[in-house]
Amino acid sequence: MNEQVDPKDSTVGQTQAESTPIEPEVEPVTRVSVEEFKISGDNLIAKVKELIDQGNLRRIIIKNKEGQILLEIPLTVGVVGGLFGVTVFPFIAALAAIGALVVQLTIVVEKKD
Repeated sequence: MNEQVDPKDSTVGQTQAESTPIEPEVEPVTRVSVEEFKISGDNLIAKVKELIDQGNLRRIIIKNKEGQILLEIPLTVGVVGGLFGVTVFPFIAALAAIGALVVQLTIVVEKKD
């Protein structure tokens, strides 16, 4: 009744699973450089337009003399031509008002490298 099984004679199915390493999806590192310009309120709109024309910008931040953020303008790469004008027009109007009221400003520009 009691049979003894010799481990050498035992036929136990062995399975081997091939494992493929899973590499996590890593987003490419985007380098961003930051530049600051100190200007007077009179030159604000001209300087912002000049910076936008240069292209390759991520964001423009307007700060007052104390360093408080007055306006932040996110710029997207996909915005082109007439759509760009429609998108940025409200910001330009706000820039005009800020430039008239504030004497000393700092423009912070974030650029993609």
